[in-house]
Amino acid sequence: MTRIDFHLNVTNHLHYTCRLVRKAYGSGLKMVCYSSNPALLKELDDLLWTFSEEDFLPHAMTGAQGLQSTPIVLTDKAEDVCHYDLLINLDDEWPPFFSRFERLVEIVGTEEDNKVKARARYKFYKDRGYPLQTFDRGNV
Repeated sequence: MTRIDFHLNVTNHLHYTCRLVRKAYGSGLKMVCYSSNPALLKELDDLLWTFSEEDFLPHAMTGAQGLQSTPIVLTDKAEDVCHYDLLINLDDEWPPFFSRFERLVEIVGTEEDNKVKARARYKFYKDRGYPLQTFDRGNV
């Protein structure tokens, strides 16, 4: 069963995502960053190239050649999902394919609208019996 972690009070979703991706990649995990918003994925793609001068974070956008062999996949399509270690959800809704993964991370911002949507996702997962943990990242 998928373990789901909610990271709360994150002030900059994309920078936090980059830090999370770097940590997970350094631990040997393969991951998928999901959003239904292609512009957000493009912004994350650009940021991953410049985020750290010391780290190379090999990633590919949906539709790219070699997607299957890339450890970090940025996608808005379920058919592009090829790794099942970690799913980072950057969307307002739960990813329809989340249960395929060992672990799911939900990043929750400080804006009230973002918190309301996250509460709905939390309730969705809880009602289905998924193990949930929360981490307050307000001081990070």
